[in-house]
Amino acid sequence: MHARNYRHVKNRAYTRKEYARGFPPPKIVKFTMGDTKGTFEIQGQLIAQERAQIRHSALEAARVATNRILIDKVVDAYLMVVHPYPHIILRENKMIFGAHADRLQQGMRRSFGTAIGTAAKVEVGQPIITVKVKAGQELVAKESLKRGSAKLPIPCSIVISKIEAPPQLDEAEAEKAEPETETA
Repeated sequence: MHARNYRHVKNRAYTRKEYARGFPPPKIVKFTMGDTKGTFEIQGQLIAQERAQIRHSALEAARVATNRILIDKVVDAYLMVVHPYPHIILRENKMIFGAHADRLQQGMRRSFGTAIGTAAKVEVGQPIITVKVKAGQELVAKESLKRGSAKLPIPCSIVISKIEAPPQLDEAEAEKAEPETETA
């Protein structure tokens, strides 16, 4: 079946792996890429504008497209995080249509379906991909997120913002802020 048949959220999320035999693992394997210990000034987010289910193959395609632009233009001075995890198991009761297919169809008998993939449920306003870069790289972050959004089945908006650094405390203030523990 087409991927658009699984896009809309109809029922509760189906995540019971013990009933779905041989369900395929998600194609997306890395959710965090780049420099995880670096400090960045600019953050770009890909925000979902519709409630939908995004298949694991679409998430992987968006991750690859976004990461490729960042690797080419910023090399290693970035951090990219894919937020949704594909938990929902997609099932299909395969029916064979066409010439001489009448003996192979089962109809509604044993129509539970076989697992064909996984999907992630996304709500309106939920970030899908976050990219953090150094100051002056806003256009690269925006371009990479635009490429990634083209691979997703729903409309997305791109939000670029500055990352506020946490206030630095002196040593005396830091000691006051730490809670004292009693020993018994």
